[in-house]
Amino acid sequence: MFSFAGIATAVLDGHGTVLRWSQAACDLLGWTAEDACGRPFRALFAEARPGADDQVLPARGRARLRHRAGRPVDVTFRVLDLHPADQSVVLVAPTRPADDWEQGASTLRALLAQENLGIALHDPDLTLVRSNLTPGPQSGAALPPGSRLRDVLSPQDVEAGEAALRRVLRTGAPLTGRSLSLRSAHGGPPRRVSLWAFRVEDAAGVPEGVLALYVDTLTQQRAGRELDLLQRAAVRIGGSLDPRRAAQDLADVLVPALGDLSAVSLAEAVLHGDEPPRIRGGGDLHLRRAAVASAAGPYPDVLLQPGQALPSLLATAELRELQHGRAAVFDPATVATLFDDPAQLRHFVPDGGHSALWAPLFARGLVLGTVAVWRTEQPDAFDEQDVDMLTEIASRSALNVDNARRYLRERRSVLALQQRLLPRPTTDSPAVETAGLYRPAGGGSGISGDWYDVIPLPSFRVALAVGDVSGHGLYATATMGRLRTAVRTLADLELDPTELLTHLDDGVRQLAGESDAQSHVDSTCLYAVYDPITCLCQLASAGHPSPVVVRPDGTVKVVDVSPGPPLGVGGMPFETATVDLEPGSVLALYSKGLIERDAADVEGGLRWLTESLAASCGSDRSLADVGRALLAGLGDGRQYDDIALLLARTRALPEESTASWEFTATPAVVSAAREAVARQLTDWGLDELVFTTELIVSELVTNAVRHAGGPIGLRLIRGDVLVCEVTDPSSTQPRLRRARWTDEGGRGLFLVAQLSLRWGSRYGRAGKTIWSEQALAPPAVDFEALM
Repeated sequence: MFSFAGIATAVLDGHGTVLRWSQAACDLLGWTAEDACGRPFRALFAEARPGADDQVLPARGRARLRHRAGRPVDVTFRVLDLHPADQSVVLVAPTRPADDWEQGASTLRALLAQENLGIALHDPDLTLVRSNLTPGPQSGAALPPGSRLRDVLSPQDVEAGEAALRRVLRTGAPLTGRSLSLRSAHGGPPRRVSLWAFRVEDAAGVPEGVLALYVDTLTQQRAGRELDLLQRAAVRIGGSLDPRRAAQDLADVLVPALGDLSAVSLAEAVLHGDEPPRIRGGGDLHLRRAAVASAAGPYPDVLLQPGQALPSLLATAELRELQHGRAAVFDPATVATLFDDPAQLRHFVPDGGHSALWAPLFARGLVLGTVAVWRTEQPDAFDEQDVDMLTEIASRSALNVDNARRYLRERRSVLALQQRLLPRPTTDSPAVETAGLYRPAGGGSGISGDWYDVIPLPSFRVALAVGDVSGHGLYATATMGRLRTAVRTLADLELDPTELLTHLDDGVRQLAGESDAQSHVDSTCLYAVYDPITCLCQLASAGHPSPVVVRPDGTVKVVDVSPGPPLGVGGMPFETATVDLEPGSVLALYSKGLIERDAADVEGGLRWLTESLAASCGSDRSLADVGRALLAGLGDGRQYDDIALLLARTRALPEESTASWEFTATPAVVSAAREAVARQLTDWGLDELVFTTELIVSELVTNAVRHAGGPIGLRLIRGDVLVCEVTDPSSTQPRLRRARWTDEGGRGLFLVAQLSLRWGSRYGRAGKTIWSEQALAPPAVDFEALM
């Protein structure tokens, strides 16, 4: 406040002589009126002003006057002319207080000029002295002096506001950040402000009033809401690799923080993992509603729902702006210009919707989708600050949607590759009925290299294999495909399980040597061969969990297989276990993910597996249903490893479907073998096969007599094909060759190959077995062409 107590005055005549002298001047300079009157005012200057007229003082300025005690006094003065007399008044004040008064006045003028900061200067009675407050946002003129707090504050805050200001006036303690509401002159909603108040004192410290500052908190609240929205968006967005889930996260973040309704649409190609088309202008944008959210209650049914396609849009300036990556504010009238059919408008403008934001999900120059936000209950229309906010959030979401799209594409490719590398889910043969199932880890996010296979072998035997390749992704899947191919190749050689795993281990070590250390993947494998004639199953394990057998009587047992080291380790032997499987037994081969759920103990998982198999493996239930029930029993908990499961229900060939003989190694046994085969085929009613089978037996037995010696075994097996086996003690590999027309021999295996569906040989502990297969309804054979 300006204090007049410190102002010294003097009246001068036209010659600059002091005529009158105030008491304040006496207090300031020590000269009494008797001393000063009659003297030139210039005589009071402590320093002479060169060239200055002693009779004329400038209109205003600063000077150093001389105190009666001899010390200098710095002052600021101003000269005012008096009319009509030829006299003037000099106002003199100490320079320091004058500067303070001037700076205070400048500060007050600056504060009163602020639009977002309300200033009110109250006297001790809390009457308004000066203010820039207006009764409403658009009322123009400030409140006049003499106004009271009831003209400023909302009625419910008047009493509390007056009490707070009186407390400041009484105690001198400032008031900081009290929340109040300013009234509106037009009946609109009150403005929420934060009240700050300070006591105003004169130079002597006497209270002269209260200075109140009304800080509009709307800007602060909006900044806080925007910061909170950005923080929640950063946490929520990016947490999913599913485009639809990512779209729903975006829709949920935007309400009610930014609007009352939100909707996200994605390009149809994005939903399938592909890049969206580059579309400019109107027409069919190939967009489909992916997610919606409502701040209050369910999303309106009349609006476009998730899964529905957006109709064709007209080419407008707003649409082109959107397709170039820029967001915009819309109102219902602008939205109406997008549709050729006015009836479409009701599917896009909600009841009460007065303002909307529409932004693209723009990434890498592509519009992956759009996001729209409507305000129905919130009264304020969207502004450019809201546009910037949605643009920022949409750009982050677009990157997340694009990452999810890329992941979906890669996952689809890897899953398609793995499905093509796996065999058919179910098989049916004279030896076994099988059902295989695969379940990726993490609900489909962790496609890995677990696999299974069912390999038909000669003589109605079947090989069952299951493997586990550690790691995830394309490399694990490719490794799985190489292992499965290697197992099939080795199985065609009809090796026993121990020998097959030994060769497979060597192959894996060679592959590891060809690859860098980072691409090395550990793997395990279980290989089993089942013979439906003997009902024996031979198994060997390379670091893989033991299989489980469910007997026809319902008893369950874990097969005792001594596991060797995982593939690629080397230096350790594999062991073969043999188990007798009566017809109707179910053999379950699986990867460790089935029993190591949520990293729980293996024993508990194995106990759960045996109990589940005992409860579900009924003879009248398909193996596919049993497998699905097992996987469903895992629940919806987090699955850290993928699962491969192969179930095989064993069968046995009837004893009357086989016939065997043993002969000595003499030329006469050839005719005996032919006669035995002919009688047996006649008994089976396969007379059409007698001639071709006699030829095959004659050639194979003759070769055994000539090159191998005895004893010679002969066996016929009748199933869906006719199998003929000749066993001899030699380990020499038979070789098919084309004889020249002058050769007397060498056509035996050639004839066997031409008369059979397929043929081959396998080795045992005491020799080899050559086998051939014929269809039960043999095709016509041109024997002249074979000669």
